[in-house]
Amino acid sequence: MAVLVDTGILYALADADDRWHEPANAWLEELSELLIVSVTALPEVAYLLHTRLGAPVELAFVQSLAGGELEVEDLRRTDMVRCAEVMRRYPNVGFVDASIVAIAERLKIEAIATTDRRHFQSIRPKHTKAFRLLP
Repeated sequence: MAVLVDTGILYALADADDRWHEPANAWLEELSELLIVSVTALPEVAYLLHTRLGAPVELAFVQSLAGGELEVEDLRRTDMVRCAEVMRRYPNVGFVDASIVAIAERLKIEAIATTDRRHFQSIRPKHTKAFRLLP
């Protein structure tokens, strides 16, 4: 089974001062599932890493992607349609989160690693009753 990862978890893993750092690292140590990240989250993560933690941390993230530590999932046209539906139904949900929902539905993934409980708890996916939010 795969897990989709959101921006917040990826940032927390890199920032030792983030309140999610410890739980995210503990969860990652126990993880055996494939980690998938939406291509839409990559610029968001890179920006946060660069501006808050510096260029070397951003580079380490890119090198981890190049090394295959995360599977990067592209968006399809049908995902874009679903993104628009999610954003209309949930006005507080932005494009990155909507894309994670669309990819989760398409790939039938129920687990999302996120620090954003508020948005993902409110969304009712098409393929399951609710997302399982980790850690």
